Amino acid sequence: MLTDKASAILEATWLEVSRLAQGSGLKDSVADQGLLKDIRLSINSKIKTYRYVLPTQLVAKLADSALDCRCVQASRGGQGAFDARTVAHGVIVPFDQNNESVLGGSSEPYVNNPLRIPEVSAEYRNAQKDKNAWDRLCRVLDAVEKANQLRFTRQVFLQVLTEMYRRLAEVRVTYPTPRRVSLSKTLEAITSYLADFSGGDRLQALTSSLFVVIGSRFGLYAQVRRAKITTADAASGMLADLECVNKTGEIVFAVEVKDRQLTINQVRAKMKTIRERKVAEIFFVARETVPSEKKKMNDLVEHEFTSGHNVYITDLLALSRSALAVLGEQGRRDFLQETAEQLEKYKSEIAHRRAWAEILGKI
Repeated sequence: MLTDKASAILEATWLEVSRLAQGSGLKDSVADQGLLKDIRLSINSKIKTYRYVLPTQLVAKLADSALDCRCVQASRGGQGAFDARTVAHGVIVPFDQNNESVLGGSSEPYVNNPLRIPEVSAEYRNAQKDKNAWDRLCRVLDAVEKANQLRFTRQVFLQVLTEMYRRLAEVRVTYPTPRRVSLSKTLEAITSYLADFSGGDRLQALTSSLFVVIGSRFGLYAQVRRAKITTADAASGMLADLECVNKTGEIVFAVEVKDRQLTINQVRAKMKTIRERKVAEIFFVARETVPSEKKKMNDLVEHEFTSGHNVYITDLLALSRSALAVLGEQGRRDFLQETAEQLEKYKSEIAHRRAWAEILGKI
């Protein structure tokens, strides 16, 4: 069945794009700059209906190469005619709904006026309000149908999904924060969220959220400054990954976040800048410390104390267990919601944002 095969192709290609985004990064699969621009503008068209056209027509072509990817209505007749509405509403719409309505959330895009035509072609240009946008769709589908090669069709479809993924990165995820949450459930959420590798993104979002809520609830400082996960402290001008500052901008706590083993050399290197900036309180929140360096870590902490610096080396779960108990139920709820805000504000990968939303939905 056409829709079943199209669904399988869409799912497999989307998984490929998602893995690239979370791995080596997204790259364009279409070399022709004119065609690339037409695809990009079509997926981000001001006319919502147009956003559904390329994914619908191209996934149908991939599912059955004999189809004419320009055809909208089977009644058009001729070689390759098919009912694109069935593919749009049976394949693309459910996909859209499952991906934060990245294309706009239309439940029946192919019943709207722009697509009440037999095919996507220049012949029906005058029926369109945005003729330039219609021309773009025509150029892409004409190029695919003219080439009529599986490899080229797949390259164009891959580019379409790449643009959809990029668009998804700008869409805000809905986070179902529970009305009530226990300490044990909150700690379970943290553990579950950190189970998957994220290059430090997840740990930094959780840590930042915890310090934001602590500062807000107890009035220990006015603001938590945070650099983007990909920006080095020196490049950002910050002392550490997080700076908890008072109203005058003085650093109350510096917080270094390490989503890997913390070594004694890393601590020593950071303490040099800590002393230069005369900051008294520094947290190192890490996955773990090197077991063989535990005594050296303890000795360093004692030495820094005599020099006027309080150094705290901990993991997030240990820190959260005490802090979230003292913060109480409302504080824990604030922590869950603030984590969502951190993920959105700093544009975390969509996979990390959706993972947090999924965890919240299970509490």
